[in-house]
Amino acid sequence: MKKYARVFRYISQYKSDAFLYILFIVLSIIFSLISLGMLFPFLEMLFNGDKAGTSGLIGNADSAIVRYVRNLLAQSINGPGGKEGTLAWICVFIIASIFLKNVFLYLAYRILNPLKNKIVNRLRDELYDKILHLPIGYFTEKKKGDVISRMTNDVAEVEASVIGTLEGWVRDPLNIIITLITLLIISVPLTLFVLICIPVVGVVIGRITKSLKRQSQDVAIHYAESVSILDETLSGLRVIKAFNSEPLLKERFLNNNESLLTVKNKIGYRRDLASPMSEFLGVVIFTLILYFGGVLVLSNQYALTGSLLLTYLGVFYNLINPTKTLSTSFSNMRKGAAAIDRIEEILKTENTVDDNENGKRLQVFDSSIELRNVSFAYDGVDVLKNINLKIEKGKTVALVGSSGAGKSTLADLIPRFHDVSGGELLIDGVNIKEYSLKSVREQISIVTQEPILFNDTIANNIRIGKQTACPEEIEESAKVANAHNFIVKKEKGFDTNIGDRGSKLSGGERQRLTIARAVVKNPPILILDEATSSLDTESERLVQDAINNMMQHRTSIVIAHRLSTIRHADEIIVLQKGEIVERGNHDELMKKQGYYYRLVQMQEVK
Repeated sequence: MKKYARVFRYISQYKSDAFLYILFIVLSIIFSLISLGMLFPFLEMLFNGDKAGTSGLIGNADSAIVRYVRNLLAQSINGPGGKEGTLAWICVFIIASIFLKNVFLYLAYRILNPLKNKIVNRLRDELYDKILHLPIGYFTEKKKGDVISRMTNDVAEVEASVIGTLEGWVRDPLNIIITLITLLIISVPLTLFVLICIPVVGVVIGRITKSLKRQSQDVAIHYAESVSILDETLSGLRVIKAFNSEPLLKERFLNNNESLLTVKNKIGYRRDLASPMSEFLGVVIFTLILYFGGVLVLSNQYALTGSLLLTYLGVFYNLINPTKTLSTSFSNMRKGAAAIDRIEEILKTENTVDDNENGKRLQVFDSSIELRNVSFAYDGVDVLKNINLKIEKGKTVALVGSSGAGKSTLADLIPRFHDVSGGELLIDGVNIKEYSLKSVREQISIVTQEPILFNDTIANNIRIGKQTACPEEIEESAKVANAHNFIVKKEKGFDTNIGDRGSKLSGGERQRLTIARAVVKNPPILILDEATSSLDTESERLVQDAINNMMQHRTSIVIAHRLSTIRHADEIIVLQKGEIVERGNHDELMKKQGYYYRLVQMQEVK
């Protein structure tokens, strides 16, 4: 049950609701048993009025309440109303019991349904919050579709299979316990026989549902693969069509879908077998009780009358349905366990970049960023080795090197997307880990190689850089980014929706919008990750002008493949296989005629 601890923890936060639900369920069960269990003894007294109180459960019981009811019924039979009047009162009593049962059942549902919805919302909120705060490195090994599937399909499975059966896990055990107590009061020998049979039913149902968890894990994996294929299809639709790759993608999807169908059918066969099997076994036990009880009545060796046996059978029949639904709940819980495991895998993932919430607040960036003997390894592979670099305030430092040299990784250390494996990174002479994460990132803006935009208006995309930005600030940042001219030409201007990932804009327009987003934040530190490498000449010029405007009076870390864009940098750091192999400004490095010189020659930069 440990895997369900999170769900139970959520429930514990609503103790008053849980208490009221249990109270109403217990009252509902009691009134249900009263209406059913007391019917036959009452009728025995009614149709055998002259023998009332001398046989059966009521006659043999010592309970003051039962004696009171017995005397009341005897008085009613012998009163002015006679048997007909007593029959009417019995009918009223049954109707009242059923009415009260359903009133309390309704009140229980009124509490339970909002409670279940609250639990699901808490789970979904907690999972999304965890995804937001996990380090970027976590997602390099995870398929996006798999994460999305855990957030959607797995949460839905938990809602349906686990939280959806909470009612059964509370109501049905209570129903079974209270019913068994009632059966013990009626007949101890028959109830002992029932208690011997119930574990047999449990073993059979357990065998049927044993493999549901493993098969449900397979279903979750196939669902995640389907979402991943769909995500790749939508993202790469242009390439798929250009290379006539529709059959390839279709085959991948169909194969996965066929495997999903097979596993789901296997789960369905086993899950659907649990309920009818439990009902069948219940009827078998019912028949055995009918035989065993009949033998006891005929033998006259036990205080068991025919009316009492009928009462017992009626109460026992009330045990079959909760046993059946409890077995269904059990199989559903097994099925939902796989989804909980996949969700817990994310929720329990250790955040390797711990936020020092009580740490210092980096109010103002004053002097420098320094990497002192910094190393970084990922999965045991060294990505950066013994990096020593000091970036003075207001200076521009360019990172150059071949693909995989460690440029982006080095830049990612500054906003703490990753933490260093060795050495230390200091801002204004203080280890970056001593600052709160939020205050560090408040000092930094990033423009990435691939523009990352959201399906919203132009204004709201810019406002992500500064949520409190007023329209004037947004417009001014657009001007600095050379984006104002194309924005005002749009029919709705800054209120234009740019589509999914900015699909309604050109590449240059998207990039200038990301620059405007960085500008509106007005940060002292800029990180530009190959911001012009994928643009045409005209767009590159506009974007580069925007970048130059943005970089004025700011500390900038620039990553570029087009070396012409960084020749005026104060210092150029040349990386190769995670190590600094050269450093200096453009002219100094050209005179050395080393690795940087060869890169420039290849790009024919004069």
